[in-house]
Amino acid sequence: MAAIALPKLKLPALKLPAVDLRAFAKNPLVGLGLAGAGFVATVAALISLLGPLGGQDPARKALAPVFKAAPVGWRAALKPAHGKAHVYADVIRLSERPLSPQAVRAANSPPVAQPFAGGALAVAPIVGFYAQGPGGPLPIIAQDGRTPAQIYARPFQSNGRPKVALVIGGLGLNARATRQAIETLRPEITLSFVVYADGLQGWIDLARNYGHEVLIEAPMEPENYPDNDTGPYTLMTDAQPGEITKKLEWILSRATGYFGLTNYQGGRFLTSAPAYAALASSMKARGLAFVDDGSAAGKGGGLPRASAERVIDDKLSGPAIDQQLAALEAGALQRGQALGSGFAYPVTLQKVVAWANAVEEKGYQLAPVSALTIKR
Repeated sequence: MAAIALPKLKLPALKLPAVDLRAFAKNPLVGLGLAGAGFVATVAALISLLGPLGGQDPARKALAPVFKAAPVGWRAALKPAHGKAHVYADVIRLSERPLSPQAVRAANSPPVAQPFAGGALAVAPIVGFYAQGPGGPLPIIAQDGRTPAQIYARPFQSNGRPKVALVIGGLGLNARATRQAIETLRPEITLSFVVYADGLQGWIDLARNYGHEVLIEAPMEPENYPDNDTGPYTLMTDAQPGEITKKLEWILSRATGYFGLTNYQGGRFLTSAPAYAALASSMKARGLAFVDDGSAAGKGGGLPRASAERVIDDKLSGPAIDQQLAALEAGALQRGQALGSGFAYPVTLQKVVAWANAVEEKGYQLAPVSALTIKR
């Protein structure tokens, strides 16, 4: 793959045959190509001005505002008619993906051996499971009936032991914590990402390369809204179904490779039957699962569902987290399976790493969250 030479972009000289310039200029593909070339020059200049790393965390240096201002169709205009893409892939890697060695390797090479058993998950998106929406790719059910909830889940086979699962969320905003969660947690631990995070697709790619299945967090109206403002794409309780679907499509188009959604807040939204019905209907139509933190326990909607029975770091201390993990094990013994949730706090990650590496020696099976979902 040809890389962008920074800070200057050198292009080879081209020898073109004589053409009618007025007819040439009227060609819409030519106009789009020129617009795309101008956009790439803008991106290159911006990268040159900021520096590729600049001494700051690269994951915080996304060029999303520049990409939003790009002419429609610029990605297709940069893609060659034959062979691999050149400028396009490099620009995306420099802006939308975290520039860690693992992310660059994931973007440019086949999956490599991982430190845990199970290996990398398939690179997303998978053909047949997405369609282009107004803001980006949207998940769809394949023609053979398989769903994104199935195809993007981590493969799992029960060994008959009580199953315990954890989802660790709040990822994507803090680069250090996100990288630590991806690289140190067992791949059976499901990771959920903040939908507003810069470089979201790059983080999801990296997580799947390490074997983690992924959820994205849909912001939902909390009890104390607007004092607790969850952002411009918050799903609101009193919104019409069409408005909920429209905001949900923006959330879903932010990235690809997730098997479902989880809630961020939502104390008010998830208690409203009409609001939840609109959410569930849209997700069911796209073949997605919904995993909540306990706020929607007992709710169905005809899609794969799971609810956490406890938040393991409600009290942010090592001993309290140990107690919650022990209670999770007890729940699995009683019911055959148990699901907990937590956030990427340093103490949480430290405790979960130690617990996950030892829990199977106690007679349990560590499972991805998708293995605990049931359609209801």
